[in-house]
Amino acid sequence: MKLRFTKMQGIGNDFVMVDARRDGFGLRETEIRAIADRHNGVGFDQLISIEPARDPSCAFFYGIWNADGSPSGQCGNGVRCVAAWLYRDGALAIGETVRLESPSGPVTVRLLAADQVTVDMGEPDFRPEYIPFQTEAAADRYELDVGGEMLEIGVVSMGNPHAVVVVPDLSLPTLFRHGPLLSTHERFPEAANTGFVQVLDRRHLRLRVHERGSGWTLACGTGACAAMAVMRQRGEVDDSVQVELPGGRLQIDWIGPGHTLWMTGPASFVFEGEWLGMIAH
Repeated sequence: MKLRFTKMQGIGNDFVMVDARRDGFGLRETEIRAIADRHNGVGFDQLISIEPARDPSCAFFYGIWNADGSPSGQCGNGVRCVAAWLYRDGALAIGETVRLESPSGPVTVRLLAADQVTVDMGEPDFRPEYIPFQTEAAADRYELDVGGEMLEIGVVSMGNPHAVVVVPDLSLPTLFRHGPLLSTHERFPEAANTGFVQVLDRRHLRLRVHERGSGWTLACGTGACAAMAVMRQRGEVDDSVQVELPGGRLQIDWIGPGHTLWMTGPASFVFEGEWLGMIAH
């Protein structure tokens, strides 16, 4: 089996892009994990397939798979790479706005430049049953026992589930223990992306994310959206915020409930390649 692919990245969050518009997408979970292997495969945080749209209002569909082969509902950095990939393929022009279909529903993207994209990520959803998060009543803050320690978290869906924890310093060693534990906590039936956020001021956040199915990443677009949304819901940040992640910065804009959230950032090509179907051991 030979598979042509494109390696891309958005502020360090890296992807293998597969053109499945003609032949469809048929990779098995074991093959996705083999491609994700950074020593014996290609290496990626997520694999993204570009396919014909199921929804007639959308131009294309994109599927998302984590490094462990599990599916994902949304990926903010990934959708920017989809838009940049479509531009390079001639299917999208600079200045054009297009509607794309994700596993969690339609999103609107606007190509600002060949490597700069803004995305309508939809309205943040704080309803526990739609995240999903197990609790008796919705709240801005929840107390959770994580490995024997009580943490205060916010929860939100950006098309995928997120837990957000405010910390005074992102270098705290406890983060690296809490991240995996919180991502797989029993009160998140479908697991969660865990974001640790440091508030620098009302317009600047610093963030580290442990992603379900992929682990610690240099960047997480939906994680940046989730962190801003939780802090905005609490009234602790303004409606336009820069989020600094290890891989770079994203601009997040949300004026509040009843409105959609916009994310703006770069998307870059790394290389083209061909995977020969060898399974890593």
